[in-house]
Amino acid sequence: MTQIHPAPTQTRLGTLDATIASGQSLSAAVDLKGYTLAGVVMPAAWTAANLTFQVSVDGTTFVDLYDDGGTEIAVTAVFSRGIRLDPALWSGFEKLKVRSGTTGVPVIQAAERAITLALRALG
Repeated sequence: MTQIHPAPTQTRLGTLDATIASGQSLSAAVDLKGYTLAGVVMPAAWTAANLTFQVSVDGTTFVDLYDDGGTEIAVTAVFSRGIRLDPALWSGFEKLKVRSGTTGVPVIQAAERAITLALRALG
C-alpha cells in the first residue's frame, strides 16, 4: 500500500497515486487513512476515458460509487489536467479504486497510468 505524502507546508493536504496497470481499467485500492479525495491530477499520457470510482467502508468489499439519485459518479478526464472534486462525495469511505471508463463500459489503458489523488484531511 502506498503512503500518503503530506504537502510540505500544509499537513491537512496530501497526495497519493492510484495506479492503473497496463491493459487494465481499475486501479489497485488506495487507503485514504483519514483523508478524503479533493481532486485528481491526470498523467501526461491517457487513453481517452472518463473516471469513475469504487469505494469501500471496510477495506475488503468494493462497490461502484453512485449519487443519491442513482447516477454513477463520473469525472471528465483529459491528460495533463488537474480536476477539483467535492470532498463530501468520498468522506466516510476507507478505501478507493479509480476506474478508466464506467461500470458498464470500462476503458483499458494502453500503458501503466499513475493518477495523482489530491487529498484533504478529515476533521
